[in-house]
Amino acid sequence: MEENKAKAKKVNSRFQPRGCTILHEDQDIIVVDKVSGLLTMGSDKERQKTAYQHLTHYVKKGNPRARNRIFIVHRLDKDTSGVLVFAKTEKAKVFLQTEWQNFSKKYVAAVEGKLAEKEGIIESYLTENSIHRVFSVTNPNKGKYAKTGYKVIRESKYFSLLEIKLFTGRKNQIRVHFAENGNPVAGDKMYGIKGMGVKRLALHAASLTIQHPHTKKEMTFETNIPAFFKQLMK
Repeated sequence: MEENKAKAKKVNSRFQPRGCTILHEDQDIIVVDKVSGLLTMGSDKERQKTAYQHLTHYVKKGNPRARNRIFIVHRLDKDTSGVLVFAKTEKAKVFLQTEWQNFSKKYVAAVEGKLAEKEGIIESYLTENSIHRVFSVTNPNKGKYAKTGYKVIRESKYFSLLEIKLFTGRKNQIRVHFAENGNPVAGDKMYGIKGMGVKRLALHAASLTIQHPHTKKEMTFETNIPAFFKQLMK
């Protein structure tokens, strides 16, 4: 299939969605680079300051009566930055969600310490407790199968920089797998080690390859590794 590597798109500053850099937009999808600290969609505590709300305002161009809208396809954790895709039609949303497991997702993460195996795969069954903390179980009937591939691309005294391939897309999958492996993602306040002095979660959705819902062409969206990661690895 034809591959299209998308770059950032210039947007009228008047309607620039806060916390989101437009990578690609057409009549079916809108793809952005989300900053760390921004929710994908609303929560009980926050409903307005989200990527969904900012992009809804963007596609309506400030007109609340406009019929233009967006549809949530997938999510990134609040503190995870990187490639995020929204659909602009219900049909596009259904297609993307149906095919989601067939798409290629690559992340970059800085984790604490050094890994004994410099390349490998982590597999487990993930479940969630009453306080929304995810953890692995051995019984396949009590959790959802999760598979994470990784490769160490750089090491420093305290951290390892990893390239990660996500084979499945479970909640907090990367964070849980590496925390349970003894190498939590740097800056992870839920699964990591407190007191490391890392201000943000060092997890970034660096690349996403999808099949376009209308043209069926393969499209790859890439972002640069945030400068924060490079500073962390010094």
